[in-house]
Parts: sequence; C-alpha cells; structure tokens
Amino acid sequence: QVQLVESGGGLVQPGGSLRLSCAASGSIFSHNTMGWYRQAPGKQRELVATITSGGTTNYADSVKGRFTISRDNAKNTVYLQMNSLKPEDTAVYYCNRFGGLRWTWGQGTQVTVSS
Repeated sequence: QVQLVESGGGLVQPGGSLRLSCAASGSIFSHNTMGWYRQAPGKQRELVATITSGGTTNYADSVKGRFTISRDNAKNTVYLQMNSLKPEDTAVYYCNRFGGLRWTWGQGTQVTVSS
C-alpha cells in the first residue's frame, strides 16, 4: 500500500507563496499520474492540478497561471508551487493518484491565506 505524506503548508498573506511537497512510498509512484487536491471547510474535495509520469501538466481554471505542479520520480515526490495566493485558496491540500483507484489519503497539509 502506498503511503502519502504532505508537507509545506502554513499561514501566508494574500499575494504570498508556498511550496507543498508530497512524498510517496513505493516504487509504483513513477508510473502514475499524480494530482494535488484541496478541500476547503464545508466544501467537497476538488482537483487542483495533475502531472503525468512524463511531466504533462493540467490545472484547474482557478489556479492556472499561479500554481505549478512538478515531480521528482527519483525521490518519489510531487510538488506544488503556489504563487499569488488568494484567501479562496485556503484549504487542506492533499496529493493522490489521478485516475483509477485512489490510494489511502494522507493527512494533508493546511494552507491558510489571510492578512
């Protein structure tokens, strides 16, 4: 079973930046399209960005131009660089496989954008 550990969240002012990391156990990581998801209080979890094993990326319209997803297959890690953060980006951020059955969700990392 793949284990996912997210980190890098915190409190940031509007317009600020954060870089999230997600470390995955298991050798199958590199073969999978990975995604970053987020869940705001009272809302459903939503997909933010995806990256294929070959590095092709896609983004939700709400974050396009501000967020960048990347991965390091040698380190079994996927990243989310978040710039120009807005209060509406406040949420718990998770990573997981995109497509097919999800792995067990990690604990997520809290991102709070507030002045």
